[in-house]
Amino acid sequence: MTTFPKYIPQSDPPRPPWETLPTMYDLPSDNPEEPGLPDDFHFLQPLLLYLTFQPINWNPELVYSAADLNLYYDLQHPLWYKRPDWFGVVGVKKLYKGEDLRLSYVTWQEPANPFVIVELLSPGTEAEDLGTSEKAEDKPPSKWEVYEKILRIPYYIVFSRYTNELQAFGLVGGHYEPINLTNGRILMPELSLSLGVWQGAFRDIERLWLRWFTLEGELIPEPTEEVSAANERAIIAEQEARNAKQEAEQARRKAEQLAERLRQLGVNPDELI
Repeated sequence: MTTFPKYIPQSDPPRPPWETLPTMYDLPSDNPEEPGLPDDFHFLQPLLLYLTFQPINWNPELVYSAADLNLYYDLQHPLWYKRPDWFGVVGVKKLYKGEDLRLSYVTWQEPANPFVIVELLSPGTEAEDLGTSEKAEDKPPSKWEVYEKILRIPYYIVFSRYTNELQAFGLVGGHYEPINLTNGRILMPELSLSLGVWQGAFRDIERLWLRWFTLEGELIPEPTEEVSAANERAIIAEQEARNAKQEAEQARRKAEQLAERLRQLGVNPDELI
């Protein structure tokens, strides 16, 4: 009698986790209890703003900027704070009282409020950032209220990396009015700077970035760009020096050839000078 091996049904092979488990889009960095926690963009974009915030008409020692730092704004409620994605101040030393790195920015202990604030839109913070959320009873005021009514920040900027939309608001008569862009940029003559959207690579990431320009539209370079530009200038200068040396050598040889030709004709070239 022939015996056949027993058939054992095979189960389907396991599916890889990227097909079955939640992705980063299902698990955003936003915490429901504290929306707007940083993701990669919320780190890199403020860093670029920080590196290029160089008000031309201000002493660099009196220019301060910060990202994701608690901003305390109400002396009557000293524990209330907002945490802008980035803000810049002029007339303030880089170190607190010239001595220590800041743990937070406490407006009643600083000589100046922020001059410009940038918020990067997140799905969980859009309503508050744009001032469309309803005011809750017994809750701190919204970002919009704090920036407009309490701190009276001259320039409030909102940028969405999802739509690449840049919105700007300026303080006019105690309330915010939309600012029209000039050649795609927000002009801030008090700083001799402008802010606009730039297509390029930062930290090897190619995309649209929010970035500082001069009023005339020239990019404010960040340190690695300055090094690259300096290297390029050095290479060009070296090439120009090499070309000049070659041209001088060619001119010398032509002069020698001409002198030799004159001697062959019986003319002393030294007597022609």
